[in-house]
Amino acid sequence: MATRKKTKKKVSKKKASKKKRGKKKKVAKKKRKPAAKKKPGKKKPGKKKKPAAKKPRVKVGDVASIVRDNAKKQPNAISLVLGDRTLTWAQLLSRSSQVAQGLRRAGVKAQDRVAFLDKNGIEHFEVFYGCSLLNAVSVDVNWRLAAPEVAFIVNDSEAEVFVVGQEFVPVLDAIINDLKKVKTVVVIGGHPSHNDYERWVSAQSAVDPKVPTKPSDIAFQLYSSGTTGRPKGVMLTNDNFFALLPAAREIWGMSEKTVNLVAMPLFHIGGGGWATAGQYAGARSIIMRDIDPSAMLTLIEKHRITHAFMVPALLQFALIMPNIGTTDFSSLKLIAYGASPISEAVLEGSINAFKCPFMQVYGLTETTGVVTVLPPEDHDLSSANKGRLRSCGKPFTGVEIRIVDSDTGKDVPLGEVGEIWIRSRQIMKGYWNMPEETAKSILKSGWFRSGDAGYFDKDGYVYIFDRVKDMIVSGGENVYPAEVENALMAHPAIADVAVIGVPDEKWGEVPMALVVRKPDVQVTEEEIVTFARQRLAGFKTPKTVGWVDSLPRNPSGKILKKILREPYWVGHTRRVN
Repeated sequence: MATRKKTKKKVSKKKASKKKRGKKKKVAKKKRKPAAKKKPGKKKPGKKKKPAAKKPRVKVGDVASIVRDNAKKQPNAISLVLGDRTLTWAQLLSRSSQVAQGLRRAGVKAQDRVAFLDKNGIEHFEVFYGCSLLNAVSVDVNWRLAAPEVAFIVNDSEAEVFVVGQEFVPVLDAIINDLKKVKTVVVIGGHPSHNDYERWVSAQSAVDPKVPTKPSDIAFQLYSSGTTGRPKGVMLTNDNFFALLPAAREIWGMSEKTVNLVAMPLFHIGGGGWATAGQYAGARSIIMRDIDPSAMLTLIEKHRITHAFMVPALLQFALIMPNIGTTDFSSLKLIAYGASPISEAVLEGSINAFKCPFMQVYGLTETTGVVTVLPPEDHDLSSANKGRLRSCGKPFTGVEIRIVDSDTGKDVPLGEVGEIWIRSRQIMKGYWNMPEETAKSILKSGWFRSGDAGYFDKDGYVYIFDRVKDMIVSGGENVYPAEVENALMAHPAIADVAVIGVPDEKWGEVPMALVVRKPDVQVTEEEIVTFARQRLAGFKTPKTVGWVDSLPRNPSGKILKKILREPYWVGHTRRVN
């Protein structure tokens, strides 16, 4: 049976010692009773109190407790760094409390959505934790999206408060009249018609509202481009996060001494999830507003960064920077990478250049991130098992994985390709206001259908082979063909269209549109690309257009993407790049 479950080996022992609740407390009580019977004066009971004070911290149960706990434990330690700006943990709690009070005055209640549109910055964390203190839900919007796409997400989330960065005021101005439920707009850097963020925050009291939460409450809502042609709001709960964070802290070796690079976009689970994992451990977070490979290398040396998460495209660009050979990387303890496949050449070059342990992670927004791990010991370039570098590793702590025949729901034989199904406490609560889509993705038995195709080898390693849902991963960004096709079909010259992913040396793969023109209508590639760019984010816009007389379809009318992709992938062992 092609099923694997990661048991809590070394990690679970440490985790148990850090309060696996219930059991630990009972053991402690049993030990105290015999000691009390001996009664050698009052010394023994007095001594018993000291270990109690040294007990590991109580397990954090919700996202708000991350900032509360660290503000109590290390109030003066630096939490966030962005350029010359810094915020201590105490200051982050104070600012987040002010944001929470501002949101409350704007009418935000428990589990209401608050939309945020800006690049990586300190304000992201103030709003993220401000929402959590109020038990509201932070909705980070992908700032790479076109204005109509931003409007759709803000409206779909039903947010009544919208926080926007100065760089995206043109987007705000373009969509303000289309925002159906937004009552309060706050602009970082100010706006003539809306609240100035700094004044708005400063006007609030720095009192933590301490709104109670439940494990099942939503903490974060991220939007994933939809196979149905519309983005889907992925609802991640407190319990989803804390199914992951304690084990991640141990496996990634994070602590209060960690200096964590936050370079990937925070609207992605790879960026936001990685940053949250570091903060759970009490790490100092070094924020990059824009991805600049050369500047990133400088930051690693300047701040003595110990941990970083990067997508393969960033590693690839870093390797060609002039300062790659002169930068001091001795502080690095771990580079985790994922979000898209990596070539052996880039991985080998990165291991040799950075000279630190590497770990591959595989996961999805719907799984709160990482569900498999390829550890540093499997990155030995001289090992006889070097072939494992093509794998994404073994199931993460508390995660079960099956390789299934999508049509029958039965496990495929070992080594055969099937759909990757995942079961874990990390699985999302569902898609916001989309019960049918949720039911298609999460079965009653708790298994989540990933849409990725892969297989197990005899040693239990998972290999990604293809994508069941035709998704394209371009430079770490997910592109769903249906969404692009829907936009293109509005063009008056297009009779039919299919969008596929084709290999690209720089981005791994990029969208290509295969177009059937309407009879007696002339249209150029440039016109179609321009049309798409006006409606879609740049990474979703087809880079090339191919002309076809018709599209191959199965009897039910579904386009046979596999046939269309095949000529472009000749010579590649996998249908992902």
